[in-house]
Amino acid sequence: MSEQTSAHATTGTYLRIAAILVMITLIEVGVFYVPAFQSVLVPVLLVLSAVKFTLVVMFYMHLKFDNRFFTFLFGGPLLLGFVVVVSLLLIFYGTVRLRTGM
Repeated sequence: MSEQTSAHATTGTYLRIAAILVMITLIEVGVFYVPAFQSVLVPVLLVLSAVKFTLVVMFYMHLKFDNRFFTFLFGGPLLLGFVVVVSLLLIFYGTVRLRTGM
């Protein structure tokens, strides 16, 4: 029997990913509180949340070092959820525009 070995991340890698996640969280908070970003608030927060989700799944759930099927198992629903949320936002926006005449 052959042993399957895969190179897992080191402690330094996990600390760098944690630092990146903290920076992304600070950017999210900053985007929320800066009035100039209110027009693009939802798309920016969706993208930043997707990046954080991807980093957490890849490194802390070890999908980067696992079978590609598991990556698809998490990435597929993320893509589907993103499409559903964006579709609902566009439907809601269209309904509000029709009611208000704007």
